[in-house]
Amino acid sequence: MDYQEAVKNARGNTGPFCKACPVCNGAACKNTMPGSGAKGVGDLAIRNYQKWQEVRINMDTICGQKPLDTKAELFGKEFDYPFFAGPVGAVKLHYGDRYSDQEYNEILLRGSAQSNIAAFTGDGTDYNVMIEATAAIGKLNGQGIPTVKPWDIETIRGKMELVKKSGAFAVAMDIDASGLPFLQNLDPPAGSKSVEELREIVEIAEIPFILKGVMTPKSALKAMEAGVQGIVVSNHGGRVLDQCPATAEVLPSIVKAVDGQIKVFVDGGIRTGVDVFKALAMGADAALIARPFVTAVYGGREEGVSAYVNKVGAELKDTMKMCGAFSLDDINADMLWKG
Repeated sequence: MDYQEAVKNARGNTGPFCKACPVCNGAACKNTMPGSGAKGVGDLAIRNYQKWQEVRINMDTICGQKPLDTKAELFGKEFDYPFFAGPVGAVKLHYGDRYSDQEYNEILLRGSAQSNIAAFTGDGTDYNVMIEATAAIGKLNGQGIPTVKPWDIETIRGKMELVKKSGAFAVAMDIDASGLPFLQNLDPPAGSKSVEELREIVEIAEIPFILKGVMTPKSALKAMEAGVQGIVVSNHGGRVLDQCPATAEVLPSIVKAVDGQIKVFVDGGIRTGVDVFKALAMGADAALIARPFVTAVYGGREEGVSAYVNKVGAELKDTMKMCGAFSLDDINADMLWKG
């Protein structure tokens, strides 16, 4: 199976909102929530995608040939590529009845592990989602990153116990999920956290902690103050606040602010290996991709996931060779066209 076959198979399986488009750019699902679209007028998912397309790369084939190495290290684990499957939650609400969150997470984790990348799993109001996701990670010897929503502290404590039991090598929190409707007006309150509250959560985790949803240098510095080991530059796919900049627009300033002291990931509109190359050239350590992995699961289960990983990986390798980069360390800002 190749990825285009998975895309074709996914049509009709992804519910009434997602169209399983050949290019997942946010246009056909504009402002569909529930669904996979962005909030408000729905242009932020489109902007995320478009801004990566506006970045241009410098071709340079006047260089000696060397063996190509795309392996990436993250918190003591080695992976074949510097991109990972991003967390997706409430799949029945957004993508129809074909899979539950538990089933989706299990397929995504297995398919990603077979391709030697890591998958971030989602979270939800149903406590069983985290129970099943962490159990699936445990079956894979900890090769997965559970993502915990910014619940109240006691709920977080309980979910962190499940994370520890799974043997997961890292844990994430999508703090940008504070803007999701189902987190509003909960009792006890869920949502945004102070630096002090985040520091307590990081201590509870006891394993590398990644904070997803950082969009400014100021927020990145606050995350560092709280003691996180990594951040994801993310606007939650445009699903929590309208009229934000795209992640490609803010990534360089955030990379500069953290100055290599923590890992920096980025998501939002990244669809190809060329996009991954651009993100690394801007200073990211790795990229997260979410919506296309949904299409891959719904169109081919584990085989679809592997097909998408192979596609993005091949595109990354080709771009590296054509730009004179033979390892991830070789990729740098000079490989981007300045105009």
